[in-house]
Amino acid sequence: MAEYFRPLVICDPVRPRDAVGLAGGWGWFTHAEVLSRNRSGRVIPAADIPAGVLSRLTGPRADIAGLSMEHPRLMGILNVTPDSFSDGGRFLQKDAALAQAGAMGSADMLDIGGESTRPGSAPVLVPEEIARTAPVIAALRQSFAGVISIDTRKSEVARAALESGATMLNDVSAMEYDAGMAPLAAERDVPICLMHAQGTPETMQADPQYDNVLLDVYDALAGWVDRAVAAGIDRSRIVIDPGIGFGKTMQHNLTLLAGLSLFHGLGCPILLGASRKRFIGTLGNAPDADDRMPGSIAVALAGVAQGVQILRVHDISQTRQALTLWRAATRGTTP
Repeated sequence: MAEYFRPLVICDPVRPRDAVGLAGGWGWFTHAEVLSRNRSGRVIPAADIPAGVLSRLTGPRADIAGLSMEHPRLMGILNVTPDSFSDGGRFLQKDAALAQAGAMGSADMLDIGGESTRPGSAPVLVPEEIARTAPVIAALRQSFAGVISIDTRKSEVARAALESGATMLNDVSAMEYDAGMAPLAAERDVPICLMHAQGTPETMQADPQYDNVLLDVYDALAGWVDRAVAAGIDRSRIVIDPGIGFGKTMQHNLTLLAGLSLFHGLGCPILLGASRKRFIGTLGNAPDADDRMPGSIAVALAGVAQGVQILRVHDISQTRQALTLWRAATRGTTP
């Protein structure tokens, strides 16, 4: 019977002697919840976690495209699309996209997407997706010193983005959509984020079903990470994303958010992309996506409290302020 170990993360600056650090970051734990598919969870001391699992939970994460994972990082969302769920059409033109990038100047990373993956969206042809993203990336590379990520399922789009100056890949299909993505990532030796999704954007919200959403998503990501490594991608170059809102109901999303620390067991940095998602609007009584910033920040901080290293958000300056104050209040001193 397979067992899974979810560290019970604490971020207090004072640690007991038996505490172990989480992923080389700001959190620590003394105990973990042991989960399985056939019985209720139980809590055990960290010292009782199998050595191999404990090593992955505690081992420092490698830098991602030169960016340390010792502190939470903010990835700004820049959709150059006509139909993204939150900001479709606003930044489709290059000048508007660059202005928005400038407004997200405190971002550590920018994620450029030319194809909407909102529920019900249809695929975009490769030439169109390249035309939307490559010129923006090339222009950004002249002024933005941080990590530039290309949000795409297609290897040809990814290659054009890398040639234009992108330094990271973000594939919502976990390299399942295009067989050329894994060889490209291995060839170029760039970091890649593998996201969990059940189904495709066209169908994913029709009727998502899981036996145990937390463990099912974990197992799927573990399999995709193993396949990526087998394809020649160094494990230190892999980021994982549980895919909030991608083939999940509101309850699925909440279960994943409550159990996020489980995913540290994969030994990779975790990316959380929940910004302005529909469940935030439902719970927060905000039908308009533009009104979901406070709820998005609350979810982001809950993720950081579980050791999530990368927050993919629309509202960079507001999230930066919240994160700065969270860290100051947690430590009792200025950052």
